[in-house]
Amino acid sequence: MTAAHIVDPARLLGEALAEASPDLMRSLLQTMINALLSADADAVLGAEYGRPSPGRMAQRNGYRHRDLDTRVGTIDVAIPKLRKGTYFPEWLLERRKRAETALITAVADCYLAGVSTRRMDKLVKTLGIDSLSKSQVSRMAAELDEHVEQFRHRPLDAAGPFTFVAADALTMKVREGGRLINAVVLLATGVNGDGHREVVGMRVATSETGAAWNEFFADLTVRGLTGVRLVTSDAHPGLVDAVGANLPGAAWQRCRTHYAATCCR
Repeated sequence: MTAAHIVDPARLLGEALAEASPDLMRSLLQTMINALLSADADAVLGAEYGRPSPGRMAQRNGYRHRDLDTRVGTIDVAIPKLRKGTYFPEWLLERRKRAETALITAVADCYLAGVSTRRMDKLVKTLGIDSLSKSQVSRMAAELDEHVEQFRHRPLDAAGPFTFVAADALTMKVREGGRLINAVVLLATGVNGDGHREVVGMRVATSETGAAWNEFFADLTVRGLTGVRLVTSDAHPGLVDAVGANLPGAAWQRCRTHYAATCCR
């Protein structure tokens, strides 16, 4: 298990998703950026898209598409056009690196702990956008949540079979009922025969137990995880037993990094 005081779970997961699932990150980033652009343009116009309002200053006039290069690939950005005046997303195009970092961190956090209007509102303010309404932020959160849920429950047989799987658990603090409690994030990354690597599963549990690992691997097999020849992880007995119960024929090997860390304590 990786200790929370050593790493930032959201940052670590963001790096893992960006490296192992670049298609997911591109899709989620594109969804989030275009939703932000649309909501920000609505704020400039003084009215939400498709809704009549006496305070509306202009009308939409389609989009102009622009390629945005990011660390996870090129994204098709749809910048709203106005019939009167212009709209320029300074927060994205002039502060690109800062915006990209904030967006990737937010996507990872939403993937890790769920999408909420509170997280979306915090992200918007981080980017320097202060004029979005609660309903706009709520719609953005719902749209991103749909994409995240589709990915988390997607079938695994299309990219598989996965020859190698690495499993680990991250400890983190989450807010529940107005107080902070410890939680565990179970994470598995698979590598197929072509060398393609992606995050195949993630689940939040109250503690790292054999039952939690067994449920985690059982869900992966139901979703189509097959062809696994080797699983690497730390030596948590519940994890090792879950591998044997759900992936018959797969060998298990203790991760060298975990082994070295244990020996150096």
